[in-house]
Amino acid sequence: MTEYALYPESGPRRRTTMVHVLDLLGCIARRPTTEAALEAAPDAIRAYLRFLQRYGEAIRPEDDFTTVIAEHVMEGSWLGYGDPTPGFGPDLQPLSAEDLNVYLRRLAWMQADMLQLIRDLPREQLLAEPEGRGRSIYGILEHVAESHGVYLRYQVGKVDGLSQAIRDVRQGAEDLPAALTHLWQIASARLEVVTETERRQSVPHGQVTGPPTGPCAACSNISGSICWRFLNAWANP
Repeated sequence: MTEYALYPESGPRRRTTMVHVLDLLGCIARRPTTEAALEAAPDAIRAYLRFLQRYGEAIRPEDDFTTVIAEHVMEGSWLGYGDPTPGFGPDLQPLSAEDLNVYLRRLAWMQADMLQLIRDLPREQLLAEPEGRGRSIYGILEHVAESHGVYLRYQVGKVDGLSQAIRDVRQGAEDLPAALTHLWQIASARLEVVTETERRQSVPHGQVTGPPTGPCAACSNISGSICWRFLNAWANP
């Protein structure tokens, strides 16, 4: 039986918590408490497995599995929101070329699902802000784009065309799918040719510089979890 390791992040009071399933990079469960987030993790795993199955991976979402808490980060800033400053143990391991290809393929599938959801939305709906707090759909996607660019630069430095592609996303919602597609094509093309040195170099994370990490050990996890949160929020408003 498959066992999935869970990596929660929360403050010491165990309030707002995000649980990461690093074996399914980008799969997360976020709830107001640690207990609720852990309870939600199995459903999040099955949803992610159904997503992989839909794109052709040999997955059986209906099979039984178990979970275990592998590491709980409770020190640092901005905990519970997807970017724990200390990182998790697996984030500190160099990323193999094989794993990188898997993560990039799955991230591209998430991006394709996002584009399918927004492609025919009118401008007014993209820009409408929810009552109370929260960002518009356009604001969320702008954040997705900028986050992707920031973590890519951390890993590989300057990328030709990246800054202009992000500016194109910022310019507005009129041709947002095309702008996002262009940005992601630039980012993916650069990550597909990262060198072994780039995979092993230290990258800044929050206020610290950690040991060697693989490209997108943080980047793919954060970009993927942002995409996954968007897709889940859309499916479960």
